[in-house]
Amino acid sequence: MPPIIIAIILSAAVLHAVWNGIVKTAADRTTTLGLVAFGQVIPSAVMITVLPLPSAESFVYILLSTVVHFGYYYMLGRAYQHGDLSVVYPIARGIVPPLVGIWAMIFAGELLPLQAWGGIAVIALGIQLSSWKALRSGVGRAALGFAAGTGICISVYSVTDGIGVRLSGNTLSYWAWGGFLHIFIAGFIAVRKRRTLAALPKRVWVLGIAGGLVSMTAYGLVLYAKNFAPLGAVSALRETSVIFAALIGFVFLKEGYWMRRLGSAVLMAAGVALIGTAV
Repeated sequence: MPPIIIAIILSAAVLHAVWNGIVKTAADRTTTLGLVAFGQVIPSAVMITVLPLPSAESFVYILLSTVVHFGYYYMLGRAYQHGDLSVVYPIARGIVPPLVGIWAMIFAGELLPLQAWGGIAVIALGIQLSSWKALRSGVGRAALGFAAGTGICISVYSVTDGIGVRLSGNTLSYWAWGGFLHIFIAGFIAVRKRRTLAALPKRVWVLGIAGGLVSMTAYGLVLYAKNFAPLGAVSALRETSVIFAALIGFVFLKEGYWMRRLGSAVLMAAGVALIGTAV
């Protein structure tokens, strides 16, 4: 894989960790997720007025991705109701790389070399190690189910968007329309949380919308990379956001044990190297 593509995906992982850090510190995560979705709608609304339409066949994938994102937000919100972020997050993100590799093999005909699968496995192990203490304390059945459901949704929309963006003829247009259709997600949460939204201080609005802008930028970088690299490899590199999030938590939120997180970082770096030299 070209170093520039690796750098782009890892940059997206850092940005992804930043917006997840914003959600993590929120008192009401569902409302904040709605603001994050709305933060993607604002720039997208401008972009779709000046960009050409993506190809007609790619719109099916944009719509499917939007529907799956609905499921993702629902599963994530329910998972956080039943389990701590330190338990839910590694489960949800850890199952994504192998699932994306399997879906990409079935639906996109992508066959990864054995070394790349080894890199995916090492990254998945590093994700679990990053929150090993919390995972050892036990996971409730509901939290496990919703966390797994979240990961499945992530894997499905990752492959859906990977195929769709390749068919779109214009990555920017696909990115813009995908972001704009988050208006349905933002609208749904706004109706459900209308009383909470009315009482939110301006600072929370600003943070939530800023999180949306960061999230949209991160996913735009990933969409671009999917034009040039196998979907399973892109997904595995993107999920290194877990260790970046863990490092943010350690440095800024004073969370966790630094030796375990350093070990996770080393494992993920090894996984990145395996994938980068295999595809």
